[in-house]
Amino acid sequence: MASVRRSTVVPSVLGVYTYLVARPYSHPTRCPMSMVDLRSCRPIVDGVLPLAFVVTIAFSAACDAQPPRGRTTPASVSQRNTRDWPQWRGPNRDGLSADTKLLKKWPENGPPVVWKGTGLGEGFSSVSVAGDQIYTMGDLDDACYLFAVSRDGGEVIWKAKIGRAGEGGGYRGPRSTPTVNEDRVYALSHFGDLVCANAKSGEIIWRKNLEKDFQGRSGGWKYAESPLVDGEKLVCTPGGREATMVALDKRSGKVIWKGRTEEGERAGYASAVVAEIGGLRQYVQLLSQGGASFAADDGRLLWRYGNRFEDNTANIPTPIVQGDRVFFAAGYGRGGGMVRVTKEGSKFNVEELWFERDLNNKHGGVIWVGDYLYGDRDDNGIPWCADARTGDIAWESRSQAGGSGSAAVTYADGHLYWRFQNGVVALVLPTPDGYREVSSFTIPTSGEPGWPHPVVVDGRLYLRDQETLWCYDVRAKEEGRRAK
Repeated sequence: MASVRRSTVVPSVLGVYTYLVARPYSHPTRCPMSMVDLRSCRPIVDGVLPLAFVVTIAFSAACDAQPPRGRTTPASVSQRNTRDWPQWRGPNRDGLSADTKLLKKWPENGPPVVWKGTGLGEGFSSVSVAGDQIYTMGDLDDACYLFAVSRDGGEVIWKAKIGRAGEGGGYRGPRSTPTVNEDRVYALSHFGDLVCANAKSGEIIWRKNLEKDFQGRSGGWKYAESPLVDGEKLVCTPGGREATMVALDKRSGKVIWKGRTEEGERAGYASAVVAEIGGLRQYVQLLSQGGASFAADDGRLLWRYGNRFEDNTANIPTPIVQGDRVFFAAGYGRGGGMVRVTKEGSKFNVEELWFERDLNNKHGGVIWVGDYLYGDRDDNGIPWCADARTGDIAWESRSQAGGSGSAAVTYADGHLYWRFQNGVVALVLPTPDGYREVSSFTIPTSGEPGWPHPVVVDGRLYLRDQETLWCYDVRAKEEGRRAK
């Protein structure tokens, strides 16, 4: 959240008046989220001393510190449930964790291992965490499965068959991450099998196939999207002319609407995000030919951002939305660009604010923290930092610990967590002043690319590597308490 100086209470000797004074905010994050304006606080008159005292203590506890330049906490994380990570890239699909009180430096050999789970099959799915279970996907010999794993010990609680197993473009196993909503979990296999299952038992409630039911068209690496749940709708991207994007009733699987682009292009490999732009709720997606947005109420196409990403080998990173600004990026030398979307009457206009070819990113994803973006150059294991306002690159650097290959990134408690393809995991300060690696360790790997994104939630770091899921304790230890 934005930095706030601690409030001060000045009680009078007679206890007649209490003054609640809040010094001005500094707001380096520019996150588009309304905050309480403490500057509007007025002297509190007779008769409300107890209430004023309670409010003051609450403000003081919440607004404790002012972080230095570049190490700001995004305002958007402050309103989240810190215990669950129910979908791809977290509650808001932006890779930002609301966790606090985490280790600022790891032990030499890495944070303590809480448990190691196995038997999850082949694939590149990350994890979703909700309640007392963790959800992921993987190919076993006979089929592609959705797994529920114990949050306490990593044991498989149940597994549900989604569809056939197999390769897509030379890589075996699913690429998407399950989505948990209420008492159900939704999963999409690489061959387009979409299921809704009971989150506790794994019983399949309904199923669709994006190719068969919607004449969907995917790329050579098949489907990699993680389904989006918004209200009563389940949204995903079959691709093609019949339903470039589709919204289904999340409870029954019945079609609510089908959205189409003029080209009826193939699905990309990205996942859609929810946006409120120009007073209209919409779903922003990166398709095979560029960015697109569909109205949440009826699926009509609202706007496009093409050109830069047309006919690319693969468009993979999830778009990031802040207010009326949207960041898109793709790998294979394409780059990243920021657009501003505005509405005039019923028409949406897209203005490209900047584009930088060196800000390309294959599948490690990009994080927007404060005024800066952080990502990996293509899949080269070269993290970069860029000014979100201008596109100017602040720095590029290799990992000091020897991390190489695609680098996936997430953010928690004032730090970036980088997970490199070769198993190196690094704790890095988010600052435009340079790549500052605080700690690192290496997880045992299967020898296959370590592409699943890291997840930090409720004091735990989760790292998936093919059939294995590692759980690490990254909570700061209270003085006098030993780590398990």
